[in-house]
Amino acid sequence: MKEMLLDFVKTNDLEPFCVLRTSIRKGNDSIFKTTDAKIIFSKVLSKLSSDFVFSETANLWNVFSFVDNFEEVSKRQSFFKSVSVRRTEEGFFLKELIKPRQDWSPKYDVVVVTEDEGTFSRLQKLNCPVQFIVNENDLLELERYDIVQVVDCEMFGSVLSSLPQSIFLDSEGDVYLERFLEELSGWKNNLDILRRSNVSNEIGEIVNFLSSLCGLVDKKVNKVLTIDGAEKILENINEEITGKISDMTISGGSLVRILSEGKMPEDFEKMVDDALEKSDMPPEIFNLKIPVELDYKELEGYIKRQSANEFTHLAEEVKKRADEIREIPEKLKRLAMLLIFEDFCFGVSKYLNGKDFYPILSESVHFENVKNFFLESPEPISFQLDSFSRCSILTGANSGGKTTLLEHFLQNVVFFQLGLPVSGIVHMPMFSDIYYFAKNKGSANRGAFETLLTQMSKVKFSEQTLILADEIEAVTEPGIAGKIIATTAEYFISRNCFLVIATHLGYEIQDCLPMGARIDGIEAKGLDSNFNLIVDHNPVLGRLAHSTPELIVESMANNFDVPYFKFLQESLKKNKSDDEKFV
Repeated sequence: MKEMLLDFVKTNDLEPFCVLRTSIRKGNDSIFKTTDAKIIFSKVLSKLSSDFVFSETANLWNVFSFVDNFEEVSKRQSFFKSVSVRRTEEGFFLKELIKPRQDWSPKYDVVVVTEDEGTFSRLQKLNCPVQFIVNENDLLELERYDIVQVVDCEMFGSVLSSLPQSIFLDSEGDVYLERFLEELSGWKNNLDILRRSNVSNEIGEIVNFLSSLCGLVDKKVNKVLTIDGAEKILENINEEITGKISDMTISGGSLVRILSEGKMPEDFEKMVDDALEKSDMPPEIFNLKIPVELDYKELEGYIKRQSANEFTHLAEEVKKRADEIREIPEKLKRLAMLLIFEDFCFGVSKYLNGKDFYPILSESVHFENVKNFFLESPEPISFQLDSFSRCSILTGANSGGKTTLLEHFLQNVVFFQLGLPVSGIVHMPMFSDIYYFAKNKGSANRGAFETLLTQMSKVKFSEQTLILADEIEAVTEPGIAGKIIATTAEYFISRNCFLVIATHLGYEIQDCLPMGARIDGIEAKGLDSNFNLIVDHNPVLGRLAHSTPELIVESMANNFDVPYFKFLQESLKKNKSDDEKFV
């Protein structure tokens, strides 16, 4: 499973530091056949992805496509069992990582030269100057470059070897390897973070490999002497010599020798030699006289040799480690892929924490003490459908939890398909076609009713079909709605579908309840000390729920000082009392 996820990352060029998530086109093999069902599916994935650090990580859910065999689900479950041992806090280092930004480039000017036309054509694609050598005149320009990389040059090889800055390469693959070091430089900070973090063995190996090459990026180039720098040093040398001469008493013989022969006395020569030695400069770049002067021709030659030696030393080191440096792009690519995979594992770990039961394949539906993923403090819910009761007519008051139960059902289907565990016990079939018809928020009208009937006529029925419908009576007249619901249930039960139909029309349906259907109820039990409705969200199987409107009126009468609410409350109390007397 790990390699499948990594292959998906590679195939879709997913990068950990992209700001926006890549849109990946999905197939049409979804088991969720209605828009309402697909919305719940997306909502589950979005919540599961909320702890991911990288935006692209959420795309990995595409690997867990819908399947029609439990063997594949079992493989997924095994994968998540291996992931669940991780501690979420160990993945904090992922939040410290930043988008790599190149902060190094070679301090020397590079040119690549070749005599081969094919080689020249391929080298032009590199981000450095390339020169095609035809005759010796082409060699004259090369002296201005700090580094001359030579590849496929037989005719002019001996001439090029005379240049101190020439580096002879064995193949095109060795040309301008500095480009890979430039890429590596952007990862230095991230490599430091990963090196001190608790990462996987594979990431650790890659980090150690790349870190060993960072020494080339961090290598300090010694300061190269310039003409301005040499003139400043010369000024200091002459000041020192002048100061010493002013403290000396010059003999007449020494003065005559200086004037007539142009020679310095031995004590003067020693004074100049001492000053030059302190400057740590090569004596050949000076004219030894008083005052001391620079030999600019020698100085320029010295600077050129110094630069060539300094830069060729680093270039030779790059050449020596060419095999390792060529691996940098592939290593960085693998590291980026692994970071997305690690983000996925650490992000999912928060959901996995405390959930040990993985859904089991069954011919019936069985939920036992399962908690709703969308709720902050959910109550454990138990529910079932089987061969005797393939349909539940779910009744109850408004805000009792009927819609929540339908969406909870869909959640469990999603977790089953993904191979994720649940907080409770879940047994269910391998559903292949799921239809969810959410509550209609508009008014009853002919168009809405015809649309609903048309959608239901297209249901693909089988033992793996699940239909969830929420208050479908809202789109038609109350008088006939109960009959339509009962007849709809009968039609799909006879075709071995599983159904849950949430409705307020329990009383109307109970007299025409089809074989294989069961009326369940989510009922209000009373009011708490703050006059809030107490609802047992756990459906009672086989019992019609009372909507208890008197409790709602009582709650409003106690929470709001409104005469109308008080009047309703007193009237309902009186009617209830009269009914009890009559009984």
